[in-house]
Amino acid sequence: MKSTVSITEGQDSFPAVVKAAENGRVVTVTRHDEPVACVIGHERMSAIAEILEIMGNAAAMHALNEHKAGRTKFGSIDDIPD
Repeated sequence: MKSTVSITEGQDSFPAVVKAAENGRVVTVTRHDEPVACVIGHERMSAIAEILEIMGNAAAMHALNEHKAGRTKFGSIDDIPD
C-alpha cells in the first residue's frame, strides 16, 4: 500500500488502506494531488489523543518540565502513607 492515494484509489482499495493504517502506517488521501485527509489506525489516534490531553494539562506539563530540568525527586513506595 502506498502512503499517499487519490480518493479514487482509496475507494478502490479501501480494505488495504484500513489494513495499512491498522499496521501503523499513515495513508494520506489526495484530491487533485492536494492532501485532503489522513487515515490512521485507532491505536495511533488514541496515543495522539492521550498526548494532546497531557499537553493540555498544566500540572502534568509542569511535572514533565521539572523532570526534564532534573528537579524530580523519587522515593520508595514504602514512603507513601497508608
